[in-house]
Amino acid sequence: MSAIARPRAMAPASSQSLDWMLLLAVLSLIGLGIVMVSSASLHLAGSGNSFHYLSKHLLALGLGAAAALLVLQIPSNWWERGSTWLYFLGLALLVVVLVPGLGKTVNGSTRWVELGGINLQTSEFMKLFLIFYMAGYLVRRQVEVAHSTWGVVKPLLLLFLAAVLLMAQPDFGTTVVLLATALGLLFLGGASLWQFGLLLVLAILGGAALVMTSSYRQERVTSFLDPWADPLDSGYQLSQALIAFGRGEWTGVGLGNGIQKQFYLPEAHTDFIMAVIGEEFGLVGTLAVIALFSVLVWRAFSIGAAAESLQRRFAAYVAYGIGLWLGLQAFINIGVNVGLLPTKGLTLPFVSYGSNSMIISCVAVAVLLRIHWENRTGDERAGGMPWRA
Repeated sequence: MSAIARPRAMAPASSQSLDWMLLLAVLSLIGLGIVMVSSASLHLAGSGNSFHYLSKHLLALGLGAAAALLVLQIPSNWWERGSTWLYFLGLALLVVVLVPGLGKTVNGSTRWVELGGINLQTSEFMKLFLIFYMAGYLVRRQVEVAHSTWGVVKPLLLLFLAAVLLMAQPDFGTTVVLLATALGLLFLGGASLWQFGLLLVLAILGGAALVMTSSYRQERVTSFLDPWADPLDSGYQLSQALIAFGRGEWTGVGLGNGIQKQFYLPEAHTDFIMAVIGEEFGLVGTLAVIALFSVLVWRAFSIGAAAESLQRRFAAYVAYGIGLWLGLQAFINIGVNVGLLPTKGLTLPFVSYGSNSMIISCVAVAVLLRIHWENRTGDERAGGMPWRA
């Protein structure tokens, strides 16, 4: 048999082919999320079912687990081949939300499409699609990105289109995450320091312009700077969150004993679930959550570095991008809760109540686990689970 016809040798799979540290950190966050969503939402069930939100959270987790198992079967080079098309699919989904009669508006924001009784938040899919697109672009245009300003600007033009569609919803938080992730990937992909710095300054100036041209964003910034100036109106959310952290002290008041979630702290089971954790588990619980996200980001970058050392550049950039995205979103959510950043509607990945966020986050981790498995086994073909011997 010739060398060309000889089947490729497959490295033996073992339990080491799965990144157990990453998986353990994610499962710990998911477990904490189940407990805290239950604790923060029991009193909100108007239908008489105290576990209404918990049931929906578990359903989303089940869908996320099923999607993750499916994604584990897909080799990373498939995502590379379809990266550009996936980005345009994401743009199309953002447009669908804005079509009258299709998009669903909640609290003044049109971010969802109702599909079979499920509210689909298309911007969540765009986070992952953007990473695939940027990773593919950086592989194709490596020299251009490293030596040409135009090579850095080109992908940002398409990103600008996505940002416009997101701001039309409006969804300022997701726009910030997408821009920051894209800029981080460009820097890791070889963009020079002065180009990265210039783009960062332009992004900050653009964000400032958006704040100055919107009265409700100005109100969020002013309430963030001094929430106690109007603690019963514009500063209400942040002041109640800070009270929750203050009550928690070192070890918290105990699971289920929090007071702020009892109609004081708005969105306690979603955007401000970290404040509930701070009240019921104190500083110890807060630091534990930060440590788990630190492990997640560290493992994502370690997987990316391993892929890059094997000349698997697309897989490396995807891993870097997922680490940047999940780390940034966690940082922003926690920063909002503790008064470090102005209020934004972003969930805490794997912890907050939010079906779309949970499903896409599970898919993202599955992509990371698949990349790690391919790094260890050298097999990029379809089929075969990472834990199968």
